[in-house]
Amino acid sequence: MLKSIQRRKNKLRIQRKRRVRGKISGTVELPRLSIFKSNRYVSAQAIDDISGVTLASVSGQKLGLKATREDATKVGIAMADALKAKNIETIVFDRNGYLYHGVVASFADALREAGIKF
Repeated sequence: MLKSIQRRKNKLRIQRKRRVRGKISGTVELPRLSIFKSNRYVSAQAIDDISGVTLASVSGQKLGLKATREDATKVGIAMADALKAKNIETIVFDRNGYLYHGVVASFADALREAGIKF
């Protein structure tokens, strides 16, 4: 029973992901920032979709942080620092099919507070 529920949840997330990805794309000047969260960790990367290159990335696992709202805020601040080091001030936010609440919302709010516009 639980496996079928999890399969359905994953299927719905993939559908949301494909729907959103059909509408947004990243460039060198305006990269797509994609977030990934598992039950343990949060990671993000800024992607140039035209050339298929990752411009900047941050992993909560490498920073020793878990997938909580407080740690997602710290990962967001680290990502903002990595973007500013590459002189990127504006991004396109890709929530990767996740609903915009909890960890994803905390991550996005930390980016905004650090001065990244989207």
